[in-house]
Amino acid sequence: MPRLVQHNSHGPKQVGNPKDNLWICQCGLAKTQPFCDGSHKLTLDESEEKLYQYDANLQRKELPIE
Repeated sequence: MPRLVQHNSHGPKQVGNPKDNLWICQCGLAKTQPFCDGSHKLTLDESEEKLYQYDANLQRKELPIE
């Protein structure tokens, strides 16, 4: 069953010992899930009032809010 999951974070979360430099993806775009690969940088210019969808090539499309 397909699911549409909404993420609203624009950055990763550091976990564990800071010396380990381990970051978990919170934007949902990382190809290295659950770890951050920097893809969240694509979300930094998003408007808080709009809804976006990203395709497999990380191309962004604005969706209507219902």
